[in-house]
Formats: sequence, structure tokens, C-alpha cells
Amino acid sequence: MKNIYFASDFHFGFPTEEESAEREALVIKWLDEIKPNCAELFLVGDVFDFWFEYKYVAPQGYIRFLSKLAEFVESGIPVNIFRGNHDMWYGDYLTREIGATIYMEPIVREYFGKKLYIHHGHALGSYDKGMNFLNAFFSNSVLQFLFSFVPTNWAYGFGRAWSRHNRKKRAKRAPEKQLPDYCGDDKEYLVLYAKDVLTEKFYDYFVFGHRHVAADREIAPGSRYVNLGNWIWNSTYAVLSENGMEVKSYKGGDTIIR
Repeated sequence: MKNIYFASDFHFGFPTEEESAEREALVIKWLDEIKPNCAELFLVGDVFDFWFEYKYVAPQGYIRFLSKLAEFVESGIPVNIFRGNHDMWYGDYLTREIGATIYMEPIVREYFGKKLYIHHGHALGSYDKGMNFLNAFFSNSVLQFLFSFVPTNWAYGFGRAWSRHNRKKRAKRAPEKQLPDYCGDDKEYLVLYAKDVLTEKFYDYFVFGHRHVAADREIAPGSRYVNLGNWIWNSTYAVLSENGMEVKSYKGGDTIIR
């Protein structure tokens, strides 16, 4: 049987067009390699560092990547894309143009007899109050309507400036690297949230992105927390087969918390 593939946090557009283009080429190479053995593809949020669709205008660029996703769909491989905290403002463009399915809320899927709980990972539970506030603010339909009247150049200038601002704050906290550290099973917001969910219902795998820390941890007997990491530094992804789920690094190296 063919496998199910998961990746997240490509952050296309960051930090420069040149570096983003190199990352896009690497992702396309990976997609070409997995396509023959892929039954379904999940891109679990923050595919783009900023995304906003006007009624008649969509972001420039990413044509090769989007064409590759369209190729998957045309070949009968479903493509699922989650809204992340950086690209929550999808409209229906990707659905109309390439046939992708867009998700906002967590979804549950079952493959090979395993139950999966899937979401980008932002604004889940009550642990990250700052992110919960930002998500409620930016996902407000009135705000989105008003933002649609902002000229495109100003809108994208704001979106990219906001992204750079957040990363500068992170760099000040850890000047030697911009990657966050794994805080431990007793402090990671998404691990704590997954444990809360487990009190109500069992899942074999919780699949998240958002944290940029690739991880594959058992958090309860038979239940694993899987974080997909990112493609800015790690280039990590997960593959689910009849033998279970495995988190891998496309560039190689030991970058996965186990």
C-alpha cells in the first residue's frame, strides 16, 4: 500500500526571495521523490510566510510549487493544506486552481488502523494565551474584510515586516540560533494539549507543526506526539506506512527529538 506524507512550515517568502526559491526547489525535489509512493499529502500549516487573497488577486510566485501540487491532485493524490498562524488568510484560490482542500480546525483521520489527530498547532487549548489572542484577532472576519481594502503592496509589506519582527524577538532570546528548543514533555504546549485530548479519546498519533522542533515522542502508552519541524533549517517530514509513522530529515542528520 502507498504511504501518507506530512510536512509543514516551509515558510516560502522568508527571509529573501533567493533563499525562499532555494527552499522551494528542495521541496519540489522531495515531492517528486515521494509522488510514486504517496497516497495522500498533508501540508500542515505555514506553507507560506504570509498569504492573503484579494477578490481578484493572489500572491505572486510559487508557481512551480503550486504546479507540483496540481500535478499531485491530477494524479489522484489528495492534497490537504492547513491554515497556519502565518498563512491563515486563505480564500478559495488554491481549491479552485489546484484542487487542494483547506482546513482551519483540527481533523481526525484513520489510516492503516491508526487514528490521527492533525492540526498546525497554533491556538490549541489554553496554554499559549498570546497566540490565542493573536489568532482570534487575525481570524476575525471583520478585520479580514477591512484588510482587503489595503493596497496589496502595503498589505504584503506589513505581513512580511510582522514576520521579521517576531523572528528578531526570538533571536534576541537566543542569539546563537533562531530555532526554539524542545521544552520537555511537561512544558511543551502541544504535548500538554495532546494529553488533555487523550483524557477524552485515544489517538495513536498527534501530528502538528508550528513549533519548528521535529519530534517523535511517546506521551502515553501507545500514543505519540509528532512534530514535523520545519524546512528553513531542518527539512523534516513524517511518513505513515502500514508499519507506523516515522519522522525523517530530508537533508539527513540527527535533528529529531525522540
